[in-house]
Amino acid sequence: MINITKKEIEMSSDLITKLKWACGSNYKATNGSLRIVDHTNIAYVEPHKVIINNTLFLMFNEHEFVYVENLSNKIPLTNLKDYLRKI
Repeated sequence: MINITKKEIEMSSDLITKLKWACGSNYKATNGSLRIVDHTNIAYVEPHKVIINNTLFLMFNEHEFVYVENLSNKIPLTNLKDYLRKI
């Protein structure tokens, strides 16, 4: 039987500060997690999920990109404020 251990990852204070800069307090965030398949070397980092204006953004601590809806659509974190103005 495969057992998966899930450990929550707290959103970094730098990422929270950047979110507040980009959209104020108008967002809802869920912490990501680390999922480890026991007795293997397989692990998966689940991103933090942030909902702004009914749009899902995926974010990782200490990462320079923000992913829109899925991991194939990315924008630089520094452009998040401009992106939010367009939607």
